[in-house]
Amino acid sequence: MRKIVFLLMLMTSLVAMAGDSLSVEPAPVSKKGSWLKRVIDSFSDQDTLYVEPQHYNWALMLQSVTTYDYYRLSTTGPNGQSISFSPQLDVRFGPYFGWRWVFLGYTVDLRNLNIFNKSPKFELDASIYSARFGADLFFRRTVNDYKIRSVSMGPDIDTRNLEGVAFDGLKVSITGVNLYYIFNYRHFSYPAAFAQSSCQKISCGTWMAGLGYLNNHIDFDYERMEALAKEHLGQEVKLDTGFNFKSVKYRNISASVGYAYNWVFARNWLFCSSLSLALGYKKSYSEEEKNKTSGFDFSNFNVDGIGRFGIVWNNTKWYAGASAIVRAYNYHKSRFAANNIFGDLNIYVGLNFGPRGPYKKKRTL
Repeated sequence: MRKIVFLLMLMTSLVAMAGDSLSVEPAPVSKKGSWLKRVIDSFSDQDTLYVEPQHYNWALMLQSVTTYDYYRLSTTGPNGQSISFSPQLDVRFGPYFGWRWVFLGYTVDLRNLNIFNKSPKFELDASIYSARFGADLFFRRTVNDYKIRSVSMGPDIDTRNLEGVAFDGLKVSITGVNLYYIFNYRHFSYPAAFAQSSCQKISCGTWMAGLGYLNNHIDFDYERMEALAKEHLGQEVKLDTGFNFKSVKYRNISASVGYAYNWVFARNWLFCSSLSLALGYKKSYSEEEKNKTSGFDFSNFNVDGIGRFGIVWNNTKWYAGASAIVRAYNYHKSRFAANNIFGDLNIYVGLNFGPRGPYKKKRTL
């Protein structure tokens, strides 16, 4: 199986281009133009005592991407049960090429390079890291690629024989977007830790606030799960009625608050740690509910989380490091709960080239 992923990472804001334009003799401009330029410039306005701006227009990078995905479905009550799933870790590797704020990449699944086999997975991730604002957009689709990691079906049932068994009755698709605002944007640089487009020179932290939307679709074949349990456990096993659904769609609207800190612990070195907690309102429905054959339904508030961690060495021309983004979403009802944790670990090394105007070496006559 060959994994081909188109990963779009926007390394700095679109507005940064305006600040990098060539200097010319100022000409009279309209008030509207002056106001617009001030707004655009404010998006990338940072204190150069704390943050060193990007010196180059172009970048080349080699990167490996490891993806992790974990699902736990559970019910409550005297007959409460739980099942945890996760696919085998994906390790992808490939080159990336960037111009200012646009970064495009191509990666191949290192587990299986057979180009004639199509992967059941599809992933698309995009991130915008500017001085003042940030955004994440992601889409993931996993079909029949999960394994059972742990099962609890009651105190008298030994389920160890189910651990590690492939389960082809779970299909998941996730689509989401997160937007956030960085309050101390003049002194703190997210791009320094996650986009290698600037360098943090002095340790600094900031509070953040944001909004998010998530659409999560789960197809779960509980009859297949019961058959698999009977096959591997040698006895009839019935799932709790809370599992008796074929398809569920979750929609989540959330507001978040968080804190991030950039620690400059040595020359050209940076470690970033960031955590945001979100209060989300979740609405879901199942196909069984629409057909009035099941009462499965919930609309409530839950707490979710997003963590970002990165370590990077960057001397403005060469850079290397690692970063991870971990997202956790929780759904709870009186008799059913779903917990999902997924994220990516990136390890990279790269080169910046093509100096920008202010950083070009002056020719001597």
